[in-house]
Amino acid sequence: MNAPIGVIDSGVGGLTVVKEMLHYLPNEEIYYIGDTARCPYGPRTPQEVVKFTWQMADKLVEMGIKMLVIACNTATCVALESLQKHSKIPVIGVINAGAQAAIKATETHDIAVIATAGTVKSAAYENAIASLYSSSNITSLACPPLVPLVESGEYMGDFAFDLVKTSLQPLKKARFDTLILGCTHYPIIKDLIQKAVGEQVHIVSSATETAKQTLEILKFQGIERTAKESPHHKFFATGSLPIFKEIATNWLPLEQVDAARVTLK
Repeated sequence: MNAPIGVIDSGVGGLTVVKEMLHYLPNEEIYYIGDTARCPYGPRTPQEVVKFTWQMADKLVEMGIKMLVIACNTATCVALESLQKHSKIPVIGVINAGAQAAIKATETHDIAVIATAGTVKSAAYENAIASLYSSSNITSLACPPLVPLVESGEYMGDFAFDLVKTSLQPLKKARFDTLILGCTHYPIIKDLIQKAVGEQVHIVSSATETAKQTLEILKFQGIERTAKESPHHKFFATGSLPIFKEIATNWLPLEQVDAARVTLK
């Protein structure tokens, strides 16, 4: 089935999932929407996030996607269930994938999670990890400044590291050998986070596991792309394009990023 796979996020964070999908699913075509005009989703009400997530999903369904990946932890927490229930195409999120990655990586089962306020409040990672290993010790921390840092494109240099270090300061008192990047924006600043928590900590994100899960579903459903020509990926943002396109160009292994503005309603 030669239709594209849809990927949605509150902004540029979902590009970290797209990067892994390009690696694991090189023949698949990807259509991406980043809701940069209304990012971040973390502080918003669940009702707002559900509304925005459905708007992005509907727009991509209009474009003819065959599967949807919610590459946003906050949106996965509140909107995945309703989308899976009412959509005619397969829909997956990133929470369970992140939990699985952490369980694979940890040796002590002392796990920390950094995420948006919305994701932390939902306890989604605690529940997902507990379903896999009930004796895990989990410490969660909301890091509100980190998504705006990534979205601004100003995540290089001393200021960015100081902000990351300050945001993660409460974890100094916690015991953990594995840290889940519970927001898809965070892998873009993974090096800064690693520096702040120390090299001895395993840092995991949901991106790789989500890409692998996408591939499994495509195979199981028999809807893999069979076209021989190279896929043409399309990227859309609801806000200003220059920063979005710059981050996408720097982050993704593509010669050219086809990006355009999109209006949601």
